[in-house]
Amino acid sequence: MRCKYMPRTPDLSGSVSGMAATLETTAMKSSPPLVSVIIIFLDTEEFIREAIESVYSQTYPEWELLLVDDGSTDGSTRLALQYAEQSSGKARYLEHEDHANRGMSASRNRGLAAANGELVAFLDADDVWLPRHLEVYVALMVSHPEAAMVYGRTQFWFSWTGRQEDRARDFVLPLGVRPGELLRPRWLFPLFLTGTVPVPSIRSVLIKRDVLRRLGGFEDTFRAAYEDQVFLAKVFLLEAAVATDACLDRYRQHPSSCTASSRKSRSMVEERRHFLNWIEQFLMQQGIEDPVVWQALRTSRWRLRHPLLARVARGFRRLPGCSRT
Repeated sequence: MRCKYMPRTPDLSGSVSGMAATLETTAMKSSPPLVSVIIIFLDTEEFIREAIESVYSQTYPEWELLLVDDGSTDGSTRLALQYAEQSSGKARYLEHEDHANRGMSASRNRGLAAANGELVAFLDADDVWLPRHLEVYVALMVSHPEAAMVYGRTQFWFSWTGRQEDRARDFVLPLGVRPGELLRPRWLFPLFLTGTVPVPSIRSVLIKRDVLRRLGGFEDTFRAAYEDQVFLAKVFLLEAAVATDACLDRYRQHPSSCTASSRKSRSMVEERRHFLNWIEQFLMQQGIEDPVVWQALRTSRWRLRHPLLARVARGFRRLPGCSRT
């Protein structure tokens, strides 16, 4: 289903030049931090080279690339090994024992365990970054040392096909929060859980490595769907974050993506229920009693149980003169 918010896609290549220039001096006053870039992949031979090359094209030079193979059976393993062998240590190839397929969360954790960088960024093997992605994100992190994570906007990328009919389908969701403002723990979580603001994309996240490890990384029980939202829930409930209005990554839309496959399998309701159950357990484990957070969870569960009523209620709130609070 297409998103109803469909603004004209901005010129992504030049949208952040002013901000990057402003922050560059701050970022370079001390030794620039190393960023560990984690690309997980499973049978993505068609796209992985473009993803890797988008990392090599970054204007920010202090990065290492961890290529985590989740049991691929196509040529993507060979391509990743070639990059690792020819990179003089800049890129490393990792896999699970016996070349097993263990899912997206376990694969991200495999990369996290091997990360040397102070900061960690994620890029899926079918997506790409624009050249100034790390430059802008690192500068934003350095200028907000109290934040555990920074994130930005993502382009939903249909035009990669080159087909005329796909060129007008690209879109970027609104940020939903004030850019550059420190987002205190728990403030943002109810908004993204109820869909009031868009959920940040995993490919638009830069986080401190030690924070991510302290939070326990990703949850292995989430092999595909919601693995990123579980991670974001931990961060937004327990840590501060900062967002930028810049759009510096592209989320490729294609039929074999994880999200598309999950929708085809008609398992989204069960996966959503599993996610919300995990949220409840996490809130209790952490002793979080914030009534706004718990109300957001109750609202999300009601919508899951009553999807038709939830759609009617959302439509009613959009009518002229109706409250949108």
